[in-house]
Amino acid sequence: MKICIYGAGAIGGWIGVALAQAGERINVVARGATLEALQRDGLSLMRGDVRTRVPVNAVADPAELGEQDLVVVAVKAPSLAGVAAHIAPLLGPDTLVLVAMNGVPWWFLQGGFGGEVTGRRLAAVDPEGAIAAAIPDHHVIGGVVHCSCSLDAPGVVRHHFGNGLIIGEPSGEATPRAQALLDLLTRAGIDAKLSAQIQKDVWFKLWGNMTVNPISALTRATTDLILGDELVLGFISTVMLEAKEIGARIGIPITDTPEDRHAVTRRLGAFKTSMLQDVEAGRAVELDALVSAVRELGQMTRVPTPFTDALLGLSRLQARQLGLY
Repeated sequence: MKICIYGAGAIGGWIGVALAQAGERINVVARGATLEALQRDGLSLMRGDVRTRVPVNAVADPAELGEQDLVVVAVKAPSLAGVAAHIAPLLGPDTLVLVAMNGVPWWFLQGGFGGEVTGRRLAAVDPEGAIAAAIPDHHVIGGVVHCSCSLDAPGVVRHHFGNGLIIGEPSGEATPRAQALLDLLTRAGIDAKLSAQIQKDVWFKLWGNMTVNPISALTRATTDLILGDELVLGFISTVMLEAKEIGARIGIPITDTPEDRHAVTRRLGAFKTSMLQDVEAGRAVELDALVSAVRELGQMTRVPTPFTDALLGLSRLQARQLGLY
């Protein structure tokens, strides 16, 4: 297969190494220090002190690669518009685009999903519709990552925990192409699952990290400290109940309580969220995909979101002061 990783950060690098170890030749679109490191040293994955290094074909210009069979888009949400502006040379009529990103994606309300808001564009994540135009819906396979990785250095990914990746067609169909992708990921050693409603998996993951991520960025606290403060925990639970009501109105009923989800997070121990890592590294934060989109869905479905609004306002103000939004 012709496979391209667009965004060889922590998650893109994890997927890329896995696919390379399964015998696939991996192309990568990168820039700056990451491009230089990949061209010089290849792509590395660290598990403890064990380093797995694989060669990749890294380029700055997607036009050098041409049409691909599979493009894995694994960038942070603020970088997605830039990817969309340059992805065209990689897309042939049957190219799959696996979107492995946090938060509500631009395709969320497509494929007949969303109840009364089906087909509507989410301005929070695709303000002018440019992303949807550049990556048409028929290319998209949704992905939900259940794996924690970070970057030790450009081109060097450190794996912390988890090995899961849920994939699915936005329409919910069990298509042959989705099954083929599942087989490829499984052969690569990833604990992959095929979802009958990928939007549900996106929303359930979001249900936990739309609160803990921005709060960690605001406070610089690890998850154990955040969940250990009863006032903060109560605030988080209230935001989650607002999101739960929104989910119910778009076809994603959640039977769990916020405390059920807190218990899952507690079992992961003390860790820095991805948004806290971004703040510490001076990278743009994913507030729009994680929080602004939820607020917008609340407006679409007429669900009041005063606590979500407060979380967004405070987090956005901090990010603007730091030049990260």
